[in-house]
Amino acid sequence: MRFVVFGAGAVGGVVGGLLHRAGQDVVLIARGEHLTAIQRDGLRLVSPTDASVEHVRAVGSPDEVDWRPDDVVLLAVKSDATVAAVTGLAAAAPPGISLVCLQNGVANEPTALRWFEHVYGVCVMAPTGHLEPGVVEAHCSPTPAMLDIGRYPDGVDATAQAVAGAFTAAGMPSYAFPDIMVWKYRKLMMNLGNAVYAVCSRGDGFDELRDVIRGEGGSALAAAGIEPVSEAKESERRGNILQSKPIAGRPRGGGSSWQSLERRTGAIETDYLNGEIVLLGRRYGVATPANELIRREANRLAAERSGPGVVDPRSLLAALERSPTR
Repeated sequence: MRFVVFGAGAVGGVVGGLLHRAGQDVVLIARGEHLTAIQRDGLRLVSPTDASVEHVRAVGSPDEVDWRPDDVVLLAVKSDATVAAVTGLAAAAPPGISLVCLQNGVANEPTALRWFEHVYGVCVMAPTGHLEPGVVEAHCSPTPAMLDIGRYPDGVDATAQAVAGAFTAAGMPSYAFPDIMVWKYRKLMMNLGNAVYAVCSRGDGFDELRDVIRGEGGSALAAAGIEPVSEAKESERRGNILQSKPIAGRPRGGGSSWQSLERRTGAIETDYLNGEIVLLGRRYGVATPANELIRREANRLAAERSGPGVVDPRSLLAALERSPTR
């Protein structure tokens, strides 16, 4: 089994680097200056306690991979890039490969299933960072990530078990669950706060806005008949395994959405996090104005190449008070 990591940014780079360090056969698909740096100098993998350079093969597109029938693709692009990624894969890779969605959100697996038969979801618990070409950061130590996996739409098979074993052997605990999507919906509820952390300054109104957004999320999921795994069960699974620590005295600035704004990428995946709640709300008749507002604000800042944390949360709460749907 060989791992082809499509999207070697924060999560993909850390997971691919750790798999390579553990002796797995790994190919990275990256782009731009990040790809150039990896090809020239290797992938620098940094944690709170150590750093290494992984001289792992990196290419710029699926066309450059010498595909094998038993390859396992770890799809680690942001959700807004999934369609382009899987169509590119479908044009280059054998149809029988296994496609593992190493992504937040719940829209990637059904999208991938249009092109590939063997699709798996991963509930990604991995506080990571990527702000500099050629460098990825794992912010938790001694355990850098938890990566539970299951077949989509449900079930566990030999591939899921093998991938879980490889993750675990590389220091990232992984169980194979037959109902992985209920875990991913719980993670979605957690991720609804990502846009608030990316868009808003800390201070009065921050916690209130985040709580309103998550409250709408719970209402929309309930109306759709979707029951995530309970908070208690998720908390029991996670325990205190992931312990975030500063790297070289520098605390982690923020999560993936924060990093998208910090890097001025011009894109952000909020449409597939808060936007998932907006979609369900419209489909099942539940008002979700807070999720719609933060979705629009995140996209505005991304399009303007703005940095993170520039909006006063009190202004958004005031706008919600004026909203006719509240």
